[in-house]
This record gives sequence, C-alpha cells and structure tokens, in this order.
Amino acid sequence: MSEDFPPVKGGGSLILAWQIRNKRVLVVGGGEVSPLHLLSLIQQWRLTNVCKVAAGRILNVLDADAKVTLISPRDGLNPEVAYRVEKGQVDYRDRKFEPSDLDNVDMVLTAIDDPEASTSIWKLCKEKKIAANIADVPPECDFYFGSVHRDGLLQIMVSTNGNGPKLASIVRKQIAQNLPKNIGAAVQKVGTLRKKLRKVAPDIEEGPKRMGWMKRVCEQWSLEDLVEMDEQDMETLLGFYKPNAVPTFEEIRCGDLAEGCAFDGSFGWWI
Repeated sequence: MSEDFPPVKGGGSLILAWQIRNKRVLVVGGGEVSPLHLLSLIQQWRLTNVCKVAAGRILNVLDADAKVTLISPRDGLNPEVAYRVEKGQVDYRDRKFEPSDLDNVDMVLTAIDDPEASTSIWKLCKEKKIAANIADVPPECDFYFGSVHRDGLLQIMVSTNGNGPKLASIVRKQIAQNLPKNIGAAVQKVGTLRKKLRKVAPDIEEGPKRMGWMKRVCEQWSLEDLVEMDEQDMETLLGFYKPNAVPTFEEIRCGDLAEGCAFDGSFGWWI
C-alpha cells in the first residue's frame, strides 16, 4: 500500500506565489560594492554580481505591486536603482540602515557588501518575526527568489534552493524556449473564460461541475488552441457547458473554417 503514495524527499523549499500587493517591503542597500570589499569577496570565493542584486530584487517586488522603501547612501546606488529612485517608484531614504526602519515592515531584502551588517539585520528580523532575504547568504534567507520566466500573467520559477543560481537560469531559459509564443495571452483568456462561466452558472452548487468542465477544456485543448481562442470562441464554447460537453477547438471554429458545417452537440457532424 505504501507504494501508492509518493515518498518524502526532503531538502526542498515550499514554492509559493506570495501575494504582496500593497505590502511594505524594505530594501537595504543600493547594489554597489566598494573596491576593498570586492577584493575581499574574491579572496573568499564569494564574488557575485552584487551590483544587480538590489536592482533585481526591487523590480521583482515592484512587479508584485508592493510598496517599496529603499535605504542606502546615494553613492551606493547602481544606475538602475538610481533610476527607480528618480522616477519615484520607491520611497527613498539617503542614509544607512537604522533598527527603527523595521517598524511596520512586512518583508526585508538586503543587498549590501558588509556581511556583519547583513547578519545584524537578519537577527533583528528574526526578533521581529519579519521574513527576510539576505543577498548571497542562503542560511540567512527565509525565502529565495529563483529564476523567473514572465509572460503576462504567467510566471514560472526555477529554484535550486540557493545552490546554483546560474543553473536555475539555464533551466528556466530551456523551459521558456519550449513554450508556445504568447502563452501569457492563453492564461489571460482562460481567466476570462472562467469569469464568463461564473456568469453562466453562478450558483454555489455548480462549483464542482464548473471546475470539472474548465479542467477538461484545459486538458483537451492544446496550449496553441488556448492562445488562439477569441471572444466569439468563448461564447460558442460556453454554450456546451450545460450539457457538460467540451468540443474541440476545430469544432468550435468549424463555422468560420467550413461553410455549412455544424455541430449537433453530441460530437456528431452533418453537412
């Protein structure tokens, strides 16, 4: 009987879509590295592209509609971060971190070149029970960012649990190359179809049937079909919800592609 259940593998992370819209995110550090500390990083084999860390973190949380506060001396800002400040996309404070900066904060991200200062911030976050990510220090991270492919509403994240960021990027690119073009549009259209379906069958007791029908549409139609689906296709398709039928994309489009062709609702054809 135990063979019927998947084994526990352990050692992984719980990958979630964290909704941080309007949440308060504190970013400490603007991403630049001092020459002396850069030499230290090389000697310790910890050289990373720190200049891009703050910029990438800020863009990630802005894309998730968070409210971002950045704390860093102005001479520590890399060009992209400085651009975000100039455009007013973040609430900027031109100074070093102070413990009081953690008041009323939901998440903390650091991108500074001082390991001791980073660890101090990490410990303060633990005391206040604030989720934190300390750049390039996996043991001091409550979560990892991973490598993300974004196409509209579609997001695909590849994580190596802090072991190989570059490898995660390579895997992510390979996955993205095998996806249909404009797959993000398909996600948007499926969402629109679900909303239309709720208007067709709004009752709570219809829930299981709605879920089952939508599942069959997503399984029986190819990703390319979903990309091509338009408003008229949706309206035609919804006409088959009540009899709980799911015609193919070609059957839905038959009226457009073959004059005089019709579908009788039982998957039989007549001309």
